Amino acid sequence: MLRCAPDLDVRVLLTSFNASFGRVAMHGVRRSLVTAQAQAVGLPLHEVDLPPPCSNAIYEQRMLGAIEEIKKRYGITHLAFGDLFLDDVREYRLRMLKGSSVQPVFPLWGEPTRPLAERMIATGVKAYLSCIDPRVLAPSFAGRAFDRSLLDDLPPGVDACGEHGEFHRIVVDGPSFQNLIAVESGEVVERDGFVSADFYMPLADQAMST
Repeated sequence: MLRCAPDLDVRVLLTSFNASFGRVAMHGVRRSLVTAQAQAVGLPLHEVDLPPPCSNAIYEQRMLGAIEEIKKRYGITHLAFGDLFLDDVREYRLRMLKGSSVQPVFPLWGEPTRPLAERMIATGVKAYLSCIDPRVLAPSFAGRAFDRSLLDDLPPGVDACGEHGEFHRIVVDGPSFQNLIAVESGEVVERDGFVSADFYMPLADQAMST
């Protein structure tokens, strides 16, 4: 969506990792997969390593430092977030960036989530549920493909895009991808109150470990 906007020039991706485990915090997605995503969409990835445990003060300090760095390196003026309707999350983004001279952008804000999810699937987005909240979804949902069958199987009250944190996805293909990221789902584990499917790239991850 951002790359289709005529007034926006997307230059860099920004994300944070658990420094000890090399995975996206909470989602549990491997660093190697996030790197592959960035390569597939043809954008540089700026990584922010966070210590476990990480206080909110440390998180904000490191993220604001990273934002200043990419502002100088890539000349960015705006930072895009995928938030949909949680006002408290939006207000937090606004507060954190206040005074940084970088403006937040919310390109999906207010989109009805079921039609948005169906549109993503229809346009060729291929994704899997990498992490679910077992308080609202059965553990069997972890690792499932994000498709119309999944949407139909979601219990009442579970948002179609997981906006309340019901689930998180890993995207392996889509309109902006130059290639499909071939993944397999490994062990399903429960950690810190969430159930995660350990997706990996068989050939790439094997080569990195040898």
